[in-house]
Amino acid sequence: MARHDNALQGVMLVALLILFPMTIQLLVHQDESPLWRTIYVDVDSDEAEDAEARSESRNREDVARIATFNIKIFGETKMGKTDVVSELVNITLRYDMVVVQEIKDMDQTVPYDFLDAINAETNETYAMVLSERSGQQEDDEGGQEQYAFYYRTSRFTFEESWLHNDSELDEFQREPFIASFNLLSKNGTNIENITLITVHTKPAQAVNETASLHNVVETYKTNSTESDIILLGDFNADCGYASTYDLNQLDIRSPEYLWVVPDSADTTYSENTHCAYDRIVLTSNVDGRFFGKWGVDRNMSSSEISDHYPVWFDLDIREDVPE
Repeated sequence: MARHDNALQGVMLVALLILFPMTIQLLVHQDESPLWRTIYVDVDSDEAEDAEARSESRNREDVARIATFNIKIFGETKMGKTDVVSELVNITLRYDMVVVQEIKDMDQTVPYDFLDAINAETNETYAMVLSERSGQQEDDEGGQEQYAFYYRTSRFTFEESWLHNDSELDEFQREPFIASFNLLSKNGTNIENITLITVHTKPAQAVNETASLHNVVETYKTNSTESDIILLGDFNADCGYASTYDLNQLDIRSPEYLWVVPDSADTTYSENTHCAYDRIVLTSNVDGRFFGKWGVDRNMSSSEISDHYPVWFDLDIREDVPE
């Protein structure tokens, strides 16, 4: 028995000698992962029932609040439901900009009707930047949708927009939509130029399309000096479509990117899922204007509105923010 125990101890010692370096390597890899550099606040607090409750560190008038929102199958049927539209309008009015994915309307009237509905409920003016129908390649036609930026004109002025040219590489089912804006202070002064890139990835290709967002950024940089780039939208980058391991292999998870929404978040309206599908990724801290405040807006009545929650973040619009 003693000889057997000695042999067993010898096997265990050999196993430890083999596994110990691997364990150390794994821990070092985790410490170097961008996940550990992510800045976020608790979005699951029972005390924070809506977006307004999670911005204690700045006065609301001192920030521009930007949300990304996949409004599930946003077309004539949904636009025809008065109570649904009313709630969508109220959600939009909580923000200075809402970036919308999954607009499906062949006549392309719904985005304009929704803008009218927004402006009918506020004394301020909202404007819209609408994309062409994405899914430009022949093999993408079944997934065609539009994107829209709805924004408060007292906080932003629009510069230009375009769909990412995906004709050669065909990396996306729905090409990302790129739009540049001027960020305005409370006094209406232009304080920052920002570029936002939104996307709704094909779930089965979520990892590949998320990886390709790095190429979109690099392509943009070759034609622009703008460094404040914000990627946001429905990446489908979680659960059965993308693991943390898969994501951590991508260039877009390198330290040059700040993933605001961590993999542990839940952006879906369902008791049966816990998935961080909707993401916000920064290529800079926007000259010190992003200060780490973001949230998931769970103030939504039902899945009739959407199967996604709006996800938002704040940018400081004071004129004297240190970089």
